[in-house]
Amino acid sequence: MRTVSSLASEPLVDVLRLIRTPNIGPVTFFALIDRFGGVGAALDALPELAKRGGKAKPLVAASVEDAQKEIDATEKFGARMIVYGAPEYPAHLLNISDPPPIISVLGNPAIWSEKKLVAMVGARNASANGCQFAQKLAKELGENGFIVVSGLARGIDSFAHRGALATGTVGVIAGGIDNIYPPENAPLFEQMKNTGAIISELPFATLPFAGSFPGRNRIIAGMTLGTLVVEASPKSGSLITARFALENNREVMAIPGSPLDPRSRGGNQLIKQGATLVENTQDILQALSHIRSDHFSEDQRDLFDHAPAQKISHDELQTLLLEKLSITPVAVDELIEQCAAPAGDVLTGLLELELAGRIRRSAGNKVCISGEMDDVA
Repeated sequence: MRTVSSLASEPLVDVLRLIRTPNIGPVTFFALIDRFGGVGAALDALPELAKRGGKAKPLVAASVEDAQKEIDATEKFGARMIVYGAPEYPAHLLNISDPPPIISVLGNPAIWSEKKLVAMVGARNASANGCQFAQKLAKELGENGFIVVSGLARGIDSFAHRGALATGTVGVIAGGIDNIYPPENAPLFEQMKNTGAIISELPFATLPFAGSFPGRNRIIAGMTLGTLVVEASPKSGSLITARFALENNREVMAIPGSPLDPRSRGGNQLIKQGATLVENTQDILQALSHIRSDHFSEDQRDLFDHAPAQKISHDELQTLLLEKLSITPVAVDELIEQCAAPAGDVLTGLLELELAGRIRRSAGNKVCISGEMDDVA
């Protein structure tokens, strides 16, 4: 559970340096802040922590010069950076398990503090009927005081944004804030920044890559009251967004479709598992009507409640952790149970191993062995 409630008092350049340092993602970022009390102290501690984790070469934090260049480029593009806990940071995003420490925003960040947010996602190769229905629902949701959030992708995402343009819509993208993808959405991108906002957590000028889309999806699910899946195959990114919504206690909704259409199988599967069946806008409004702001909270399981069986040395613990880890992600609290060591020691050991590049984090507070272990002593 994070102890820091805001990074607003930290120097922007230092926050950016820490999150742009190799092997540091959002979970590790906040683990460092919790342990060392501030961004500056965390930056100072990086080399020794990585060394203790087994990294042969020193871990070098992102430079002040590079961080300042990114800040300047972002501002020149017309966007701004907003840190975790600042007044304009999306309120519901504060409470997910791995919130972005910093986001770049193009457009009007006040939009998500003025109205309720709902996510609408679906297939890129969506049917004509699915696209038309998504646009209709988005328009009606906007008329009922909601802001539609989606991923600015082809298909359902694009039509959801178009339907909500008049009332404001938010696009979360999988590249840098300056990267318009797909290129044919450039006109939509321009319209959205004037009536709503675009969000990215990635460095300026970053091109979308396979691993950036799940990160984008967690933000879409995390900043909204609920996620509606319009059309999706069983293994699509839309179902990943729905899973993130479920993991963070958000509402999950889906539109049913023909069992003969592969694009309907994902939504139908969600409905079988308990998602709210949506046939019209009223179904969405009804599903979200009971949700209060205090409905959202971090996972309150305190990892430090586990009673350790024994205190073991640093080297013994690292050996034990690496023995228990594999290429399949495992929950951190499960590791604490199986290691029978003090929770604080296990968390520190994982932090050191991650900074050394020997393990990596995945969704749901899980860890696994990294495939990049060349630079290890």
